[in-house]
Amino acid sequence: MKKISTALLLSTACAFPAFADGHTADWPESFTVGTASQGGTYFAYGSGWANLVATELGLTGGGEVTGGPMQNMALVHTGEAQFGMTTMGPAAESLNGTNPIAPGLAMDNACAMFPMYQTPFSVTALSSSGIASISDIPAGARIGFGPAGSTSDTYFPRMMEELGVEFERRNGGWTDLGGQLQDGLLDVIAFAAGVPVPAVSQLEVQTDVNIIEFTAEEQAQILEAFPVSPFEIGADTYTTLEEDATSVSMWNFAIANCDLPASFVNAVVEVVMSDNERMVNIHRAARSTTPDNWDKNGVLMWHPGAAQWFIDNAGADIPADMIHGE
Repeated sequence: MKKISTALLLSTACAFPAFADGHTADWPESFTVGTASQGGTYFAYGSGWANLVATELGLTGGGEVTGGPMQNMALVHTGEAQFGMTTMGPAAESLNGTNPIAPGLAMDNACAMFPMYQTPFSVTALSSSGIASISDIPAGARIGFGPAGSTSDTYFPRMMEELGVEFERRNGGWTDLGGQLQDGLLDVIAFAAGVPVPAVSQLEVQTDVNIIEFTAEEQAQILEAFPVSPFEIGADTYTTLEEDATSVSMWNFAIANCDLPASFVNAVVEVVMSDNERMVNIHRAARSTTPDNWDKNGVLMWHPGAAQWFIDNAGADIPADMIHGE
């Protein structure tokens, strides 16, 4: 299959000698990574790799608190943020013009950059509530689904409805929702975030919690109805867990504005993907931030600079019609 133009190959090949002395003339001097609310995995993971890239490439950059995947697609599409992070479900909705932030707008100027990790969907309640399973959740329960427009808020309410749960929907940042759960203002928090979720880890230290898994039947029902995959939350993820917990998950990808220079994006991908141990030190969810997971993107067009990195370093067979501008 056709790959990437000779001009791009040359521009990418020149990237690393150029940034050894600073950065190339067409690179931005600063950048922003759209993450999500504080207390969630997106913020910890995104701020971490933003700081790593800024340090390695000699630029000014960092993570920015946002509403999560839906808003990140909009920010990156318009160029208000150079980079961001999204899950495949919100990415597909954004491309189809059904992103609630800008209904009818096809956000096709946000390109895939690198695979991050799978986002498991999990439910947490205080042990004192007596809620130990999905079927235990009482009608009218106050459930926190994360920031409005986040992956949790987009899909978890639908999943709960699919499983027959009646609830009052609440939104907020993960840290705030964790505090509300502890204070008795919420009955349940439904998380869609890379594990361990910082807010859950913090709750475990302060009080006794139940991390609620799906039954095999519930998992099968959700797999049938939504664009998710089977997932097991490892027993070593939380001190509360005594064995792996059955869940479902959705893949996350870092995204880049499609108009960014190919050599710049190629260099960013090199920083993130070349040393997984360094990424895992930022967040344990990065154990899946590995080159072989390039094929988990079946939704977004690839940024040319990112595509070139995976072709060169992971043997990726990316069709030309999946590369922006080809």
